[in-house]
Amino acid sequence: MKLPPAIEANQHIYRDYFDEEFTRTIDENILQLLDRVWFRSRLVGFEPYPQRNNPSRPLIFASNHSGMAFPWDAIVALAHLFRRLPNRRDMPRPMSAPLLSKTALMNPYLFRHFWKKNGCVEATTLNFETMMYYEDYNLMVYPEGVPGIGKGFNHKYQLQRLATSMVRMSLQHGTDIMPFYTINAEYLNPYAYSFKPVNWLFRKIGIPFLPITLLLLLVLMQPWAFYLALPAQLTFVMGTRIRPADLTPKKHDELTRDEYLALAEQIRQQMQAELDAAVAAHGQHPYRWRELWQRIKENRRYFPFFLPFAWPAAFTEFERRYVKNGERNFRMPLDQPGMFWKLLWRNPLVLAYFIPLLGWVPLAIKGYWGHKLGRWSQRK
Repeated sequence: MKLPPAIEANQHIYRDYFDEEFTRTIDENILQLLDRVWFRSRLVGFEPYPQRNNPSRPLIFASNHSGMAFPWDAIVALAHLFRRLPNRRDMPRPMSAPLLSKTALMNPYLFRHFWKKNGCVEATTLNFETMMYYEDYNLMVYPEGVPGIGKGFNHKYQLQRLATSMVRMSLQHGTDIMPFYTINAEYLNPYAYSFKPVNWLFRKIGIPFLPITLLLLLVLMQPWAFYLALPAQLTFVMGTRIRPADLTPKKHDELTRDEYLALAEQIRQQMQAELDAAVAAHGQHPYRWRELWQRIKENRRYFPFFLPFAWPAAFTEFERRYVKNGERNFRMPLDQPGMFWKLLWRNPLVLAYFIPLLGWVPLAIKGYWGHKLGRWSQRK
């Protein structure tokens, strides 16, 4: 089948940055430990795993956003599926808000191109259309978009308006939507609220929103807390398959904008009802402190790397070895005595994450050097 010229020219996004070996290696060295101890993720209703109704097109997986938290929920969900699914063709590749890739601080611990190396593709109209011709993986979207991320704790588990592009792509390419629901991620950063004037100001430096919470004081005093996540047990619940073609007799190019909005709202209401049921079943005890304590005891030889303050050292060391040194097939011995101090010695910039206020200066220089702000400063 001959592709439209714009789609054919854009197919480089299938391969740009994405490195499956990177995904596997960072999971083995860091993410498995964080998930095993801190997040303790569970998949509910994923068996049997959904198969494509149209073999030549990816399924569109869709989930709710966790409001006002760094997207650890997406990292954990994808890492869990990556290690669980034997057939890589079943694995969903995520479409992410462009700010996640383009803004230094929105990459965990300033890890350059972190999202793209793990398979993320920027969520633009052309990229979405191009990915619908990609048969090697399925696709994952967060159809609430940035408003879903910044909805605030007072609107937790309230789905925002869904993007009509998801509905249009499903109709156009004859593929189904598989909703799944992320439960307890609202408690990674609880009681955080959003204010439009503050968000407008912070978008000027590439941060889509600033959570207003008591933890904000900790972020100023300890920069590592910018990526802090409380130990909520993340639960992912598979929903009911949605086939938009069954909801309208019209073809994708016959629907008006208002009709697409109505279809998206109908799907949102169905997803909201299933999300409410999933919260009632799995979201009443988000932290499960006894289980957390048991996991900490079982993994005490890895102390302190399962605790958030030590994550900057682990991620920075991984970047040094995999990206800067080009090492492959290695294991980071995080269970060796004194390893945390060794990593600080090897990566002295990590110390900035623990310096009150002034620690943000070297981190900002590292993060924005070569980005728009960095280029501006060099021209000046």
